[in-house]
Parts: sequence; C-alpha cells; structure tokens
Amino acid sequence: MLYPQSNALRQGIDLSGIWDFRFDPDGLGSERGWFSGFSAGRPIAVPASWNDQFEEGRDYLGHAWYQTSFNLPWGWEERRVHLRFGSVNYLAEAWLNGVRLGQHEGGHLPFEYDVTATLRREGNTLVVRVEGELAPDRVPPGNIRPDPLDTFIYPAYPSSSFDFFPFCGIQRPVLLYATPHEAITDLTVVTEISGHDGRVGVRLARVGGDKVTTRFTLRGHNAEVVAEVSAPGETAEADLTVPNAALWAPGHPNLYDLTVELRRGNEPFDRYSLPVGIRTIAIDGDALILNGQPLILKGFGRHEDFPIIGRGQMPAVIVKDYALLRWVGANSFRTSHYPYSEQMMDLADRLGVLVIDETPAVGLFFREEGLERRLVLCRQYAQELIARDKNHPSVIIWSLANEPHSRRAPAKAFFRNLYDLAKSLDPTRPATIVSMVGEQEEAYEFMDLVCLNRYRGWYTEAGRLDEGLAILSAELDALHDRYPKPLLLSEFGADTIAGWHAQPPEMFSEEYQAEMLARYIALLREKPYVVGYHVWNMCDFKTGQAVHRLGGMNLKGVFTRDRRPKLAAHRLRELWGE
Repeated sequence: MLYPQSNALRQGIDLSGIWDFRFDPDGLGSERGWFSGFSAGRPIAVPASWNDQFEEGRDYLGHAWYQTSFNLPWGWEERRVHLRFGSVNYLAEAWLNGVRLGQHEGGHLPFEYDVTATLRREGNTLVVRVEGELAPDRVPPGNIRPDPLDTFIYPAYPSSSFDFFPFCGIQRPVLLYATPHEAITDLTVVTEISGHDGRVGVRLARVGGDKVTTRFTLRGHNAEVVAEVSAPGETAEADLTVPNAALWAPGHPNLYDLTVELRRGNEPFDRYSLPVGIRTIAIDGDALILNGQPLILKGFGRHEDFPIIGRGQMPAVIVKDYALLRWVGANSFRTSHYPYSEQMMDLADRLGVLVIDETPAVGLFFREEGLERRLVLCRQYAQELIARDKNHPSVIIWSLANEPHSRRAPAKAFFRNLYDLAKSLDPTRPATIVSMVGEQEEAYEFMDLVCLNRYRGWYTEAGRLDEGLAILSAELDALHDRYPKPLLLSEFGADTIAGWHAQPPEMFSEEYQAEMLARYIALLREKPYVVGYHVWNMCDFKTGQAVHRLGGMNLKGVFTRDRRPKLAAHRLRELWGE
C-alpha cells in the first residue's frame, strides 16, 4: 500500500482537523441511523486519541462516532478517488454519504477504500464508528480470565494483557487522494551489493491491463540509471545497476530517488516517487551484518505517547524524538508494540536510524479460546505491516510478537506459521519474536535471532544488582548454548521518579536507574554473541491504573513523558559516545 503523494498526475488532501464526535455507550447509533450523519456532536481533534480530550472518555473503550464533511476538489470527477485511514484503534467501520464502505480490525496499520462511485461534487459526509473494547479473541487481547500459565502478574484498569494504555480513536491522518483510473498500486524494491556497485530490483503492480511503457529512473549521488519496460499485464520489473553506489547506513543515510512512470508514447499518465537506500542486512553466525560489516544496535523501546493527544500523530514530537536519539547516541529503536506512523518511518530512512518493526501482537496467550481467530489477526497484521514498510532501508528486522505467554504447546506451531508467512513475503530481512520466557521459548528454534526482555534487579532480585546481574549472565550464556544465534537484549530498565535521588542508589531513584543501565551494558559488551541492547524505555508513558503504576504511568523512561532527560539519559550519552 503506497502512501498517497501529490505530483502533476496525482493529488491528495488531508481531511484531518476538527471533526464532530459522539460517544455511544448503549450502542444505539446504528439503529438511529447515525451512519448517514448525526447531530448534537461536539468538536474533537483528528488525529488524536479520544481518551485525554474528554474527562468522561479517559477509560472509555466502547462505541464512538466521528463525522466530517468535505467537497470534492476541482478536476477530480474523472479520476479514481480513494479514502485512506492511517490508523484507527481498534475496530473501525466507515460510511460515505450513507453508503457503507467497510470495516477494518486492528489499530496502527492503514486501510483504504475506493470511493469513486460514492462521492458527490459537494456536501460529502464521512462517518466513522470506532470501538476499542478489550477481548480475549482480539489482538492484542484483554479481559483474560486468570490462569497460572498465563502470567499477567499485575492486574490493571482497563484490563489489558499489555503494559501501556489502550488509547482509542482516529490516531493518524485521514487522506483523500486521486489517481488515474490506470495507476500504479504497489512497488517492491530489493537492493543488493556487488563489489562497489549497487543493484536495485523494482517490481511494480498497477491497475489496467493494456500494454503501456513503464519507465524506471533512479537518481542521486551523481548517478542516473534508466530502464524502460513495455509489456501488457498488471506487473512490470526492472533491475538497475548503480556504479560505485553510495550505501545507506547509520551516519551515512544515502538515499536515491526512484521515479516510476506509466507512459503511452512520450506522455506519462501516472507517476510515483520513492526514496531508496541501497543496503543489505544478514545474519552470519553470531553476528548481525549490515553492508558486510558487523552491527551493534544501541537504542530503545519506545511508545507513540504524549499528553493530550495520547497515541495521536504529532509531527513535532516525531522530530523531537529523533533529536533526542541523536543527542544520546542511539542508532536504533523497536516499534514497541505496534507499527509507528509512516512519517516516523520516513524520517528513520532520512536520518539513518535502524528499526526493528513490530506487529501489534503483544500479550498473546495460547489457550484454545479464540486461538484460531488470534492467528488469523496476527497473519493479517504481518501482511499489512510488511506491505506497508517493505521498502524502508531503515527496517532491518521484523518482530512478529512481543512477550507472548508461550508456555503452552500451541505457541510453537503458531509462531512457525507466522515466521513462514513473514519469510515468504520478505526473504531479505531477519524475523523474530521478543520473548520473556527465556529457554522455554521454543520458537527461538527457527527464529533468525533471539530477542529477550529481562528485568533482573527490578521485578526480580529487586534492589540487588549484583545478584541480578550474576543470574542474568548465566542465563544469557545458557540461552545462547541452546540457541546459538545472535542475541539482542530487547528490554531492560527500572522505573524512576524524575528528581528522586538516593545515595547509595535505591529503587526509583535516578541514581539506581543510571547504575542499572550502565552495569547491564557493561555485561552485555562482554558477550560476543550479543548484537545489541535496547533500553526500556526512551520516555515515560501512560498505562492503565494499577498499584505498581504511580499516576497511571510507566516511569522507565530515561526521558520524562514531556522529553526532559533524567540522569540515565546523560549516562547513556557518555557510554554511547565512546
């Protein structure tokens, strides 16, 4: 799914702004015909979560309705028009001028509808019903009955299987865009390195089956490579060789501009442009290899989370977070625990930041209740994620789940299914899951690398770093002995109250967090099979209410929720600047 863009042959408008909104706690909106338009709505910002915009909406996850109106831009009557939602969490159903467009399940990934036949020249009414109830057969799941093998240790309100707040609403932009009726619908770019040269393979899909000429042009770094293909059908392919290629890597985020045109004669009738980074990623023994060189990942797990907007997209926060990543010396992050916005991914390409790209499959459990449906949803998310992000050079690893409760027998086959799907869709990148069960995670047998979350000295061995680190060291060695693959410590950290100090260091003090992170990193640097470490978390973030979550917050950030550094951020800057 290509992100909409505007050029001489394509146009788009952003429908984001102030919409009308109504809560529907009794679920009567459909019966009352709200899908054709409703009155008595109040203003709401789009994109943004609804939970922090209204007092009574903070913990509300039920039905709610959005509405906006727009006119069709001049000249669009003869074009194919699509309506695209960047992210609606969790279940969305949309109507345009009273006509049902469809339904999409799962937040954080885009979906769109062809609305050409439904549009009016003026006075279009778009209505969206959203609900985010937590249920065992959804992904991520919630409201799960207790069971000893599914160790949801800390009950919280709302009752989720994950430790972040289940923000609801239209959380990324809503775009209306127009293309020719015969148009490019997808591009897949695969890059290789041959000596000093780069090879860029491009596969195009389009609508319209008659014979056209497809022109592929790659420009940048004093190079221009052009290929033309004339063929019937809805696909076209080209292989472009770039002499003395400028490779993409952290510190050197070299990008080429790929432009693809559909032509009849010498006249283009559709065009799409895409930045391309020439790079390779591979695993060789215990090493993670970028462009033929070993790579160590230094960075964070993080959340799309900010006061008032919740999980809503805010460009200034994206820019600020990249500035903080650069300041602290990080080279990577994981999109924990769902895909991030396309704008976040675009800047990772542009700024040279490496990304572990994760599906929304957090907190999975493997009892039979709802298991088959959860697998269907996980497959959907993997397909949607790879389709969206496959062309980003910054994306080096697919993460198919975070912290599944994998102690039941069906877990291994479940993840084998997802792994095989991911590798069939994209054989060029490693795939993994991020686990908390250590050697009991049997899916490590076929995953390409081991990603482990550990909190020794915090949730276990509380306040006793010497004891916790000794256990962690032995555990890592045993895990690598069983699964001799590269290992990433994908989470470790400590809750810290900004401004709380203690000497000697004690839990919740800034000194304890800083010492814990520094000692973890020192240990990990001694392990030759460790290819990286991601601190949990970059910034403090909102959670459900629980006795272990002061103020409904996870305080493991090395920056506060409003992006002020704690002592640990300064310590990491010293360590990562070496």
